[in-house]
Amino acid sequence: MSISDKKQAWQDTVVAKNIAKAPERKGEFRTTSGIEMERCFTPGFDYPGYGDDLGFPGQYPFTRGVQPTMYRGRFWTMRQYAGFGTAKESNERYKYLLQAGQTGLSVAFDLPTQMGYDSDAAMAAGEVGKVGVAIDSLADMEVLFDGIPLDHVSTSMTINSTASILLAMYIAVAEKQGVSPDRISGTIQNDILKEYMARGTYIYPPRESMRIITDIFAYCKDSVPKWNTISISGYHIREAGSSAVQEVAFTLADGIAYVEAALKAGLKVDEFAPRLAFFFNAHNNLLEEVAKFRAARRMWARIMKERFGARDPRSMMLRFHTQTAGCTLTAQQPDNNIMRVTIQALAAVLGGTQSLHTNSRDEALALPTEDSVRIALRTQQVIACESGVADSIDPLAGSFLVESLTDQIEKAATGYIEKIDRLGGAVEAISRGFQQKEIQDSAYAYQRAIETEEMIIVGVNRFTIQNEPQPELLKIKEEVEIAQKKALADLKAKRDGEKVRETLKALEAAARGTDNLMPPILGAVKAYATLGEIANVMREVFGVHRETVVL
Repeated sequence: MSISDKKQAWQDTVVAKNIAKAPERKGEFRTTSGIEMERCFTPGFDYPGYGDDLGFPGQYPFTRGVQPTMYRGRFWTMRQYAGFGTAKESNERYKYLLQAGQTGLSVAFDLPTQMGYDSDAAMAAGEVGKVGVAIDSLADMEVLFDGIPLDHVSTSMTINSTASILLAMYIAVAEKQGVSPDRISGTIQNDILKEYMARGTYIYPPRESMRIITDIFAYCKDSVPKWNTISISGYHIREAGSSAVQEVAFTLADGIAYVEAALKAGLKVDEFAPRLAFFFNAHNNLLEEVAKFRAARRMWARIMKERFGARDPRSMMLRFHTQTAGCTLTAQQPDNNIMRVTIQALAAVLGGTQSLHTNSRDEALALPTEDSVRIALRTQQVIACESGVADSIDPLAGSFLVESLTDQIEKAATGYIEKIDRLGGAVEAISRGFQQKEIQDSAYAYQRAIETEEMIIVGVNRFTIQNEPQPELLKIKEEVEIAQKKALADLKAKRDGEKVRETLKALEAAARGTDNLMPPILGAVKAYATLGEIANVMREVFGVHRETVVL
């Protein structure tokens, strides 16, 4: 069959069926010169290079995108990551972002919340509300989403070791709004393996952490079916210093480990795999980043089909959120970060992301101001509405450079995965420090390239200016910690203490046994047990992880 015949068959079947359910955006898709933008460009003649490795959007191996119409149907979700201080302050920022045109929420939690400590814990001192919102109990979560209808807004929560607790709180808040769990949608990051290798907000040892994750998979399969139960994250791997190839390889290796754990727990691959999601970084090298996203999509499709025998096409789709690269932002000449973020956001869109966060210009210095957040969001909106790149699917396909980079990234990343398999899989390789050492070496090489000016960073090692003016920054007041501690003390004084003890005892019994942990966690949350109290029960049963030191 000729390529033109294949394209026509694709349009008559896959595209037509999709458009019947979700029409394309209204209006003509043309350049400013009036040139029509095809839905999907293919060669105008038959040639061997356009084969099964590329396929068509919405079809295996999904190199060209996971949806048949991609952004012609609707734009990616514009999901700005935000959270600071108290739940009330963060709630006000969310409402501001939604009014400014954001189409999904993304919650940043402070370090104590990420690490399973209440705001009154000794370990939380000085960190309450500093890098995200402080959430101690269901009462805080109720304030965080006050006035935000959870059946109409999709929410992403960047949370890992305490993901089960925050998900339970979200479910409880939705129920208080009259929204049943089967109607809420969103994502919890819930990716603990990358914490051991790149970030550090872990609590429990790997085996016990994997149990919590697979319990979440099993619970949500039946009770919260629209929820993405994990966002397997390469973002923090890249932030720690990995290369693009390592980001793909280590992320997909973690994905393999999660699938294997779920299968071992008795789940069937097509029961949970359609709700797996991914989270990638977007760096400055636009063409490499586009190729990286395309390679990752193709690799995951093959892994799921050939390695795990998935039959549902949704199980083979690598759906991903992208965030622009925080580690590329500079404190020097922070306005330059607007241009960096624009390039990175464009790479994510050209690479076919499903949702996107654009960093703000001042984030190398502090949490972003409202003005900076608005510029970051407007960057996405300009790309969506004015650039024309969203009018056709995979517009860089067929470029000799992009196709070559896609193939090379796939080959190199596959080599890493094979090496990790020989070491016994991602968990065992992490315990030996393999990924950590690779990331450290890559980070060192990157820094050396900057110091020797082999790599130019505008405003840092070239094109510098003297006496730079300092921008206005958002500062978190010390009163936030005082207020949070007082609110927590008030909550403990007025809640039903006996009910809290009963629910925590039920959680302990489940943790010592084999029952799914989500129902007792949800019960404890609804009784207003605190995040720290719930995490401490599991600390007592599971123990805590000690870092693998790599020299």
